[in-house]
Order: sequence, then structure tokens, then C-alpha cells
Amino acid sequence: MTVQPLTGFKSLMTHHCVTGSMRHVYAFHSCDVSEDLLLGLGEGVGFMYWQAKGQPPFLGGRTGPKPSMEEVAGQRTGVRIEIHRTASSRKARRTLIELLTAGQPVMVGVDMGFLPYMDFGGEEYHFGGHSVVICGYDPATEYALIAERDALYPVSMTDLEKARGSTFQPFPPKNAWVTFDFSGFHAPTADKTRLAIVNQADRMLKPPIRNMGVKGIRTAAERIPRWNEQMSAEEVRWALFNTYIFINATGGTGGGIFRYMFSRFLAEAAAITGEARLAESAVEFKRIGDAWEAFADWAKASSEAHDPMSCLAEAIIPLHTIADQEQAAWETLYKICS
Repeated sequence: MTVQPLTGFKSLMTHHCVTGSMRHVYAFHSCDVSEDLLLGLGEGVGFMYWQAKGQPPFLGGRTGPKPSMEEVAGQRTGVRIEIHRTASSRKARRTLIELLTAGQPVMVGVDMGFLPYMDFGGEEYHFGGHSVVICGYDPATEYALIAERDALYPVSMTDLEKARGSTFQPFPPKNAWVTFDFSGFHAPTADKTRLAIVNQADRMLKPPIRNMGVKGIRTAAERIPRWNEQMSAEEVRWALFNTYIFINATGGTGGGIFRYMFSRFLAEAAAITGEARLAESAVEFKRIGDAWEAFADWAKASSEAHDPMSCLAEAIIPLHTIADQEQAAWETLYKICS
């Protein structure tokens, strides 16, 4: 079955579902902003240790401002970005088709577990915080074309509606879609780039709760050795593998829990601001990304161990070491840009 993309739409290799989807739409409108720059300008990098009821613990490298990372990145590039949601699957479908018919690709929120091309090894898995771009539609077959991080995938409208309207926690997509107005587009300024860096550093160094920022990394170091008190061996095994996924590039972080992407953002920021010290910070965040990757490899190996619970205490030293590295790196960035 062949569903053709909209005229002028190009499939790009991207790293993170949200910034990758934004990059696809920006590129369609001939607005050349890298995915790394969108992430950094939108203040998308941080840290959070979280455990929702009934869910495995979550180590995430994406925290962001209010309004959303998408909207803030838009503001800093002169693009008006609005996120829409509806409880009506019928309205969500109608609006999607209207926008596609008008020749516009549409960024939407979906639950990965309802996308037929996703492979979870036969296990049922749901994550509603995923974003994709719908870049084509065939009314004869009622199939849509999805632009993912790696390729284009045809999906029936029935499956797409399930993915958009999923109610699985903790991140139900709520039929979300995003609209873009590029009429005021401009390149990011030095001042706005510096402000984005300062705000991210501030949240990492002075988080509102101890589960976030550098404190959150230390919280993870305290909590992981106690997973055996609240989970079975198989649940610990899955939690460790889940930790690997959300640090490694497999989970859409670009590798190193977004630190590699942030490193590349800092290299671009050095050119935008004329501040050479940001290029030095870019090198340091690449090193921090390497440390996170090593921790992810440990988590994956531990998930495959005969007794995963016996490995948990091994998380303490590397996480505290990473926390020390991040503390120093974010303090440096704050001094450079504030």
C-alpha cells in the first residue's frame, strides 16, 4: 500500500520525537533550524526521577518550561505555535483531514502502543508522550502517512485514532495536535539563546522539588538501591531496562539522556552568541553524555543478570559522580550566560 507524502515534504533522520517532529514542520516551511537548536532554545533539557502509581520508575532528561518547550522554541524563532486538544475523536479526525487537505503536515500526539509498526517484543507497552507528523492521507483507503524519526509509515486511520485517543497513563495524548504560524520567523538572537541556557541551568541547580535537577540525580542514586523493597525481581528487571531505554538513543533522547543533543546545541549557541566558552561547555556535556551512556549500559546488563536485585547498589557511585559533573557544568553555564 502506498500513501504519498504531501508535495514538498521530506523525511528526515531525527533524534527526539518532539523536536524531530518540529524539525520536519520547520523544514517543510523552509525554515532552517536544527533539532538540537529547537531543543535548547525551548529549554527542553533537565532531569527528573519519577514514579507514577502502577508504573516503573522513570529517569528522564526532558523537563521544560511553562508554556511548553514547543511554544518557547517557537517564540525564540518568531513562530507562533499552539497546542490543541479535544475529547472528541471525531473532531480530531476532521481537523486533521482539513489541515492535510490544505497541504499542511500536522504534528500530533500518539500512544506508541497503538502504532502497528512499533515493535515491543510481543509485550503490551503504552507511552502516550510520543509525537509524530502526519504528512499524507489517502481518502480512498483511509490510510495516513506518519513521519517518524527514521522513516515514513502508512497507518490506518482506525489505528491512528486509537493512538491519538488513548487513555493509558501517565501521558495520555488527548487527541493533541499542533499548529504553526511561520509569518514572523527569524533566526534566534544571542540574547534569547543566552536566556534559554540560563533558565535551563537555573532549573537544574535550583529545582522546585528534590526529584528534579541535580538533586534529582542524587535522589535516583538513593532510590534505585531500594527498588527491591517495592518491586518483584521481574519488575526490577523491567525498571532497569526501562532506565536504559530512556537514557540511550533507542528511547529518542539522541543518546546520553539528551546530553549529546544539548552538547550540539551549545556548539551552535557559541556561534550565535560569539561566546567561545560555550564551545568548551559543549565538550564537557559530550563527556557527561558518555557517562550517562555508560550508566545506561550498566542498567541494560543488570536487567539481563540472573539476580537483577543484587546489582542495584552499583548505581550509587556512578550517579553521584554524574551529579557532581552536572553540578559543575551547569554552574559554569550559568556564570557564562547570566
